[in-house]
Amino acid sequence: MVYVQRGPEGQLLRVEHQPFEGMTEQLAMESEELQTWLTREEVRDRLSRLKDSDLELIRVLEDLVGVLVERGVIRYTDLPLAAQRKLQERAEVRAGLGGLSGLLGDEEDHHLI
Repeated sequence: MVYVQRGPEGQLLRVEHQPFEGMTEQLAMESEELQTWLTREEVRDRLSRLKDSDLELIRVLEDLVGVLVERGVIRYTDLPLAAQRKLQERAEVRAGLGGLSGLLGDEEDHHLI
């Protein structure tokens, strides 16, 4: 079940997994109305923009970790092992791209270690 808010003409305005202020009813996940709402172009566009934003934010977080390590605020080894591995893997992939990294949206080539 999901919680929904309907507009004055009965159209779905908002869908959430948890109850929220202003919700008007619940719908089954399998309902045709919900499936139609989820596949609307507007929803797909918002999800796409969110995904793009997530990718950009990943780079911001990588750079932030790099700055904190450089300034001695944290040590690279303070991070959980899984985070160290993922950051190292991404740094190696970016380094392997060499001069291509600027073409992929990276303005500068920052290294974590």
